[in-house]
Amino acid sequence: MKKLFILLFGGLLLASCNPNSPKDYISLSGKIENKNGSELTIRNKENKVIKTIKVNDDGTFSDTLHLAKDRYSISDGKEYALLFLQPGAEINMNLDANKFDETLTFTGKGSKENNYIVKKLMKQESVFENVNDLYELPKDEFTASLEKIKVDFQNLLKSEKNLDPDFIQSDLDDTDELFMYLTNRFDKISKINKMIGKASPVFTDYENFDGSTTSLIDLKGKYTYIDVWATWCRPCLGEIPALKKLEEEFGDKMNFVSISVDKPEKHEAWKKMVADKELKGYQLFADNSWNSQFVQDFGIDGIPRFILINPQGNVVKPDASRPSNPKTKELLIRLLQ
Repeated sequence: MKKLFILLFGGLLLASCNPNSPKDYISLSGKIENKNGSELTIRNKENKVIKTIKVNDDGTFSDTLHLAKDRYSISDGKEYALLFLQPGAEINMNLDANKFDETLTFTGKGSKENNYIVKKLMKQESVFENVNDLYELPKDEFTASLEKIKVDFQNLLKSEKNLDPDFIQSDLDDTDELFMYLTNRFDKISKINKMIGKASPVFTDYENFDGSTTSLIDLKGKYTYIDVWATWCRPCLGEIPALKKLEEEFGDKMNFVSISVDKPEKHEAWKKMVADKELKGYQLFADNSWNSQFVQDFGIDGIPRFILINPQGNVVKPDASRPSNPKTKELLIRLLQ
C-alpha cells in the first residue's frame, strides 16, 4: 500500500511539473507610461474589488490571478478598462495613462478578446458621442439608423477570429442590451427635448461643499453647465479632467455645477473626493439621491448627465454633450461670444 501511495504521489508530481498541463491561474503583467498611482485594482461585475496589483516605480507590474472565466474591470484610480480573463491566460497589458483608451493594447495568450473590447469601446465612443442627434430624428428614421449601427457592431464582432465562444455570446448579449436600452429611451428623450427653451426645473437649498446652500435661482445671470454624478460612477470620474479644463477656460464667464446623487451614507465619501480631487465650482449634494425632484424632472436614469441652462434660467440642452466631447467647448464658445 505504501508503495502504491508513493507511485500515485509521484504521478501527481509528474503531472504538476508537466509544462503542457493546463494552468488554473492567469498571468497578468505589463507597463504603464505616466502612471497615475502605485496600484491597480481589479473588480468583478458587481464592482467589488477582488485584487490589488502593485505598480512599480518604472510603471511595470506583474501578478498571478486565480479567477473564474468572466469579465472584469481594471483601474489605475482615474481610468478603467474592461477585461476578459480565464484560467491559462498569459496577458501583457501596455498603455500610456495620459491617453488611456487610445494606447491600451494587449499581447499574449488571451489578448484577442481584450483587444476586441478596446476596439468596440472606441467604436462606441465615436458613434454615440453624438447620440442625442439621433433622438432628434422622427421615430422611424431613428429606428432605421439605430438598426444600421447595430449591424455595424455585429460585423465588427464577426470580423474577429478564434474568440472564446462564451465571450462571443456575452458580447452579443451586451450589444442587444445596449441597443434595447437606446431604443427604449426614445420616448423619454423626446419628452425631455420638449423642455428646450422652457424654464428649467429647479433645485432649492442643495448643500454646498463649503457648508452653505445653493439654489438654481441663485445662478441666474450666467450660463450654467450642470454635471449630475456620483463618487462610485467611473465614467463620471473619467470626465473630471476634461471638466476641469472647461472650468479653467470658462469659469469666470459661466457657472459650473456638480450635483452628487450619492446616497446619504456616502456623504463623507463625497466630501473626501471633492477635497482629494480639488474639484471647483459649485459642488452640491442632492437632497434625495436619485429620487430628488430635480433629477426626476429631467428624467435622469444614468450618469454622468450634463445639463446646460441659459442666464434666464431656460433649458438650452437637457442632455448636453460631455466635457470630453469637443462639441461641448465649441458650443460654449458660441454661446459666450
